[in-house]
Amino acid sequence: MCAEAHKTRTGQAFEIEFATAPVICERVHGGAAVDLIVAPVATLMEFINAGHIVEGSLKQLGDIEAGVAVPNGTPSPDLSSVDTLRDALLAADRVIYNKASSGQYIETMIERLGIARQISGKTIRTDNGAQTMQRLADDTSGYAIGFGQITEIKLRQDLGIRLVGPLPAEIGKRTPYAVGIHQLGAKFAAAKSLLDFYGSGEAREILINSGLS
Repeated sequence: MCAEAHKTRTGQAFEIEFATAPVICERVHGGAAVDLIVAPVATLMEFINAGHIVEGSLKQLGDIEAGVAVPNGTPSPDLSSVDTLRDALLAADRVIYNKASSGQYIETMIERLGIARQISGKTIRTDNGAQTMQRLADDTSGYAIGFGQITEIKLRQDLGIRLVGPLPAEIGKRTPYAVGIHQLGAKFAAAKSLLDFYGSGEAREILINSGLS
């Protein structure tokens, strides 16, 4: 959304690709020539250490929380405590989350709740957040609960799903994100212009509305 707003102001267009952090790592380490990289801070620090990011170009964007979503027209699970979330998952007809890093956290969380075996038969894993939201929107089980990053959920609400809220604080997950200019990018001036825009008040408002905090 920031790239679209920046294009409106400057006319500079960027092709945007979404990928999980592991895929981003694979592509960048494999020599992919992108202009800007938006990723978890830990991933970008790895890229800095490997010499993939232009020195001094790292800009913090904010934190993304793990959240809970349901199809429109179905009940909202109670997220007020760990116990109420556990009860909701046991009562659900379907539990959906991805196999990427955010989904790996949900998998560990469910194991910590002690209900992994009880819900294994009704759990569906997808390859990424976009597929999770689509599968959740298409679900016909009656009571499905999906997990994903809040930004991903808000981005896909037009599919017919809605954000219920973040995980209970005791088991919540916050991931800091940042953006940096790639050393192999072909459009340094344009990338620097967009990077600077990320530091503006307009961009901050867009990021907050997208689900960053």
